[in-house]
Amino acid sequence: MMAFAGPAYLISVGYMDPGNWATDLIGGSYFGYRLLWVLVMSNLMAILLQTLSARLGIVTGRDLAQACRETYPRPVNLALWFLCEIAIVACDLAEVLGAAIALNLLFHMPLLAAVAVTSFDTLLVLWFQKAGIRYLEAFILALVITIAGCFTIEIIMAKPDYLGVAAGLLPIIDHRTLYTAVAMLGATVMPHNLYLHSALVQTRRIGRSVKEKKVACHYNLIDCVVALNGAMFVNIAILVLAGTVFYRVYKQVDEIQQAYLLLAPLMGTLLAAKLFGIGLLASGQSSTLTGTMAGQIVMEGFLNIRVRPWLRRLVTRSLAIIPAFIVIWLSGSQGTLKLLVLSQVILNLQLPFAIIPLLQFTNDPRRMGEFASGWKIRATGWATAIVVLGLNIWLAWQSIADWASGAGSYAPLVWTLSILLCGALLGLLGWIAMQPYRRPEAKLATLGVEEQTRDLVTVQRYRRILVPLDHSRLDRLTLSHAAGLALRDGATLYLLHVEEGVTSQMYGSESSTAEVEAGREYLDNLVRSLGEMKINVETAIRHGSQPRTEIVAYAREIGADLLVMGAHGHRRIMDLIFGTTIDPVRHALNLPILVVREPSS
Repeated sequence: MMAFAGPAYLISVGYMDPGNWATDLIGGSYFGYRLLWVLVMSNLMAILLQTLSARLGIVTGRDLAQACRETYPRPVNLALWFLCEIAIVACDLAEVLGAAIALNLLFHMPLLAAVAVTSFDTLLVLWFQKAGIRYLEAFILALVITIAGCFTIEIIMAKPDYLGVAAGLLPIIDHRTLYTAVAMLGATVMPHNLYLHSALVQTRRIGRSVKEKKVACHYNLIDCVVALNGAMFVNIAILVLAGTVFYRVYKQVDEIQQAYLLLAPLMGTLLAAKLFGIGLLASGQSSTLTGTMAGQIVMEGFLNIRVRPWLRRLVTRSLAIIPAFIVIWLSGSQGTLKLLVLSQVILNLQLPFAIIPLLQFTNDPRRMGEFASGWKIRATGWATAIVVLGLNIWLAWQSIADWASGAGSYAPLVWTLSILLCGALLGLLGWIAMQPYRRPEAKLATLGVEEQTRDLVTVQRYRRILVPLDHSRLDRLTLSHAAGLALRDGATLYLLHVEEGVTSQMYGSESSTAEVEAGREYLDNLVRSLGEMKINVETAIRHGSQPRTEIVAYAREIGADLLVMGAHGHRRIMDLIFGTTIDPVRHALNLPILVVREPSS
């Protein structure tokens, strides 16, 4: 159990992030315990979907994004990637606001400054990624225990009406509670967590046999149930706390700061407020870590592109910080809770685009073998998808109608644009849903080593090998490698030397100094030596202050198919003094480059 435990705990923090706090606070303070059933239903959906996600990763060795890339055409994958990136930014927005609000409440830091400080958690993410997955899991688990501990104490102090809590399990919804219910569902079942979980389970040594995979699926199911029920406890605790403390005295909460300030006088102790703030800070930081990992997995899976983690994190966090700054600048803290709730609605609107591919892949016997979902799981999964999609369509219709009623003469334009956008999204969803029936013969990617390597290993022959020389002792080593390739393939060696002296920079080919003449003689000697080895040689001398420019121009002129260069090995400050050649040349030319370096003594 301990060997497989961990991935679901990383996933569970996404189910108790600041977005959940916002929706639970509004749900409890406005409607008491009435929406408690939404949290229970959402958690059951989450357990089902996260278990299927883990099973996909265990059985196929693919995460959900990779499976999409291998199954759907590129335009569909780009659309799915774009929608998922919107969801990740919306989630990151909630984390930014939650952590900033916690810093503001606990340390009285101005809200705008607190938002800026949250950008530095990138360093925390990078440090834990270098430390290893187990250290990250341990840190996340510590934060989860902190959050759960804070709310256990809060609930004991609040003394809720347990009969009222039980009545809240009856599923009742109307137009007043719809928006909050959809936001609560989006905050609980996060789309990017489905992509993340299918990747995280592969950090364990699962094994390849059917028996080993069954063991892994069994223990990951336990991991999911325990971790997500813990997350449900936190969400229920927040809603029950809001319903007990705020709703019964008719104090509707419109911002998280208001909840913090009201807790102390209503519960009679400052400890309640401090525990609330500590839990919120732990929530924001823990979900930040998993959100970053999800972003990298989604980009690599859909696009097969790997960017540096710090750059990926910087872009995502910047896209989240900008709207947070604007809202706080224009409306102060009053707009933060509404922005948090909106971010969770966006998450829920994207959810069907992750659920339907997941259900298709895990239902497919060609992909999953005997691990394909049975009819009970299929029926439950599709019922979940229909419920989520139905709530989304209901909310979209209600929202568009509200926008149109407030748009006056622009109402037709609002309806037209909204219907076009919704139609495009539903069309994409319909295409994905029908894909297995339109292309039943589609070949599925496998992890077979033979298939992966069958056409990869071929012998490359070279005809024009360019060798830049700089009259140093490294030339001998560089030429020995180039000559070996030339003898094997019967290639021609093109020897290039770039004169960088002041006269060469000013007069170019008209320059005729002793240094230039020595360079010509040096090349002539090399030609004679290589000619004795029956190697064809061409030489060239170019003049200029930038050897890299001349190397690139000459390589294109002769149509080189291989470049062999020597590396002196200087770095950092020496690069600033002497300049760099290999990296600029490598980026400018689209051909193989062999970099030769003198072995260290």
